[in-house]
Amino acid sequence: MDNIKKSKEIDILALVAKVWEKKKTLYAFVAGFVCLGLVVALTQQKLYTANVVLAPEATSMGMSQNLSDIASMIGIGSGGGGNNIDAIYPDVYPEIFASSDFIVKLFDIPLNVKGVTKTYYRHIKEDTRTPILSYPKLWISKLFAKKENIKQSKVVNPYRLTKEQDGICDAIRKSIGCQLNKGTSLIDIYVTDTDPEIAACMADTLKSRLQEYITLYRTKKARQDYDNAKKINAEAKVIYERARQKYASYSDANKDVQLASFQSIIEELENDMQLKFNNYTETAQQMRKAEEKIQENTPAFTELQSATVPLRASSTPRSIIVIMFAIAGVFADVVWVLFLQKLFFKK
Repeated sequence: MDNIKKSKEIDILALVAKVWEKKKTLYAFVAGFVCLGLVVALTQQKLYTANVVLAPEATSMGMSQNLSDIASMIGIGSGGGGNNIDAIYPDVYPEIFASSDFIVKLFDIPLNVKGVTKTYYRHIKEDTRTPILSYPKLWISKLFAKKENIKQSKVVNPYRLTKEQDGICDAIRKSIGCQLNKGTSLIDIYVTDTDPEIAACMADTLKSRLQEYITLYRTKKARQDYDNAKKINAEAKVIYERARQKYASYSDANKDVQLASFQSIIEELENDMQLKFNNYTETAQQMRKAEEKIQENTPAFTELQSATVPLRASSTPRSIIVIMFAIAGVFADVVWVLFLQKLFFKK
């Protein structure tokens, strides 16, 4: 065993010595990769990340979430299943952020970019540089790209995006995100941008958009019920007003008449008016209950951390990029000296 270990050590030392013999090649590789690293580092834009941390309410459906959690523990159902009828639960929030429908609605958000008012779409298009390492991929994609038949339009159609719109959509998709901590159920919304103020502004905007999206979804049925109850209540009010006016007009016109037939008609009109009033009161109560249901289903989010302008860049420091390229140069030299040189320069 000792001999085997010694032979392995000797082999490794021999390989290191072989690489070190060609120091000029090593210096050339390292210098070349360092120069490439400097180009990449200097052309790369600094990126800043701002985030918002939210704590959503346990559920908007009463005890259903607790029952769902118990069911998931014993292997029944998944996600928002079980008794929880809500199809949009926190696990789905990242998918909402990645959807084109959600991203397209961010295009027209106005921003103040260094004193100039721009939409978020224009900011991504004009103020974001393509990384130099992505150029080969772009050139290849342009060579094999088909001619676009979709005409550029001011109105964005999520169903049929142009190439430019789709590219901006992908850029935004990579810049925004939503993560759920399953241990604490906290929601972390983050935005990465070349401008720290825009990163903070968009993080706050995304928080509001997510809350609005979830609120509209969860209260959709309740709002429909409220609108229907409101319509029925308005119709009941009109019917009651007509019955009241009819009763008042007939009573005023025949107030001095003592005939039993007239008194009978007045009583019938009064009873009819009372029935219409009872119906109107009942529909008003139903409308109030529907309004309360909207409030009950409206989700509540506690903001644990608000969006702040980041002071430090979140992108990889330029010095680290250069060091990584230098290390890559050493590995490239090792591969060249030990393997590739023999293939290209056979004796």
